[in-house]
Amino acid sequence: MLLGRYRLQGITTDVKNVGVFARKVAENQEEVTMKKSIILGALTIAGLSAGAAAAATLDDVKARGKLNCGVTTGLVGFAAPDANGEWMGFDVAVCRAVAAAVLGDATAVEFVPTTGKTRFTALSSGEIDMLARNTTWTFSRDTDLKFDFVGVNYYDGQGFLVPKALGVSSAKDLDGATVCIQTGTTTELNLADFFRANNISYEPVPIETNAEGTQQYLAGACDTYTTDASGLASTRATFENPGEHMLLPEIISKEPLGPLVRHGDNDWGDIVMWTLNALIAAEELGVSSANVNEMAASTNNPEVARLLGTEGDLGAMIGLDAEWAKRAIESQGNYGEIFAKNIGEETPIGLARGLNAQWTDGGLLYSPPFR
Repeated sequence: MLLGRYRLQGITTDVKNVGVFARKVAENQEEVTMKKSIILGALTIAGLSAGAAAAATLDDVKARGKLNCGVTTGLVGFAAPDANGEWMGFDVAVCRAVAAAVLGDATAVEFVPTTGKTRFTALSSGEIDMLARNTTWTFSRDTDLKFDFVGVNYYDGQGFLVPKALGVSSAKDLDGATVCIQTGTTTELNLADFFRANNISYEPVPIETNAEGTQQYLAGACDTYTTDASGLASTRATFENPGEHMLLPEIISKEPLGPLVRHGDNDWGDIVMWTLNALIAAEELGVSSANVNEMAASTNNPEVARLLGTEGDLGAMIGLDAEWAKRAIESQGNYGEIFAKNIGEETPIGLARGLNAQWTDGGLLYSPPFR
């Protein structure tokens, strides 16, 4: 009996302990539930805020009836006003394609000239909706500066422009040279790294814009001008005697150039990203400004049909109508047309496709599928 009572008491004690434990578990579960609710609520609010910000960009563009697009202060072939003050160029075409996709009017763009120093402030402050200004996609710009690069529209690298009269054939011959270099760009660090790695020295000549760099270079203020090789080719094409100047063979960096938007503007970023992809995919799929209407009416290729909006609902997925990509391609041409017209081998700039050829032709250009 005593043994039984002790057992019973033990059971009673265990039951009491279990009861206490159960209450604590219940209290902990309630606390966890409350914390989860708070966290989920915060995430929901954050998500709604981000969504609202993204929606606001598209809504703002539609409300004002034009796209504010940041570009360079002037780089022939990429972004520069012509004799009539109309902006033309490779990067300009991306801005116009987005305007055609969103607003149905490729001319509904306010081009905002920016320097290497002012471009990021203009974007983060909301002065511009997107930046298409020969800007290199880097880790710090993507993460620390809180921007989203939507793709690469030109694979480039840093080079050196010199007068042939300087008598050098390699960048490694530039020991002690004066170098014109734009401030606030990746070229500053690349330049320092290259000269340090090769145990040679240089004297920087800081410049703010390409126009200033060109002026200083031609005036003899610097022995060489360094920036993206494509930019140097563009600059040389404007010289009175371009044949008296040469690009040295060294390419000292990787410079993937592309458009970018503000971090968190995911919906707006999708629109800019897929407009660029539409131009790239159109070239691969054989769709051009000349045949886009015919292809839309008669194609048997399902991806072309989805791209041009005659099949599926891709437009609705990014908040646009079915023909958004069709308008972008019709107004500006596909990527190959844009390249050839503005900076290709038949232009004064004379750039070969190189890395910017389609992946099917040995280049790096590659659009995700439209499906």
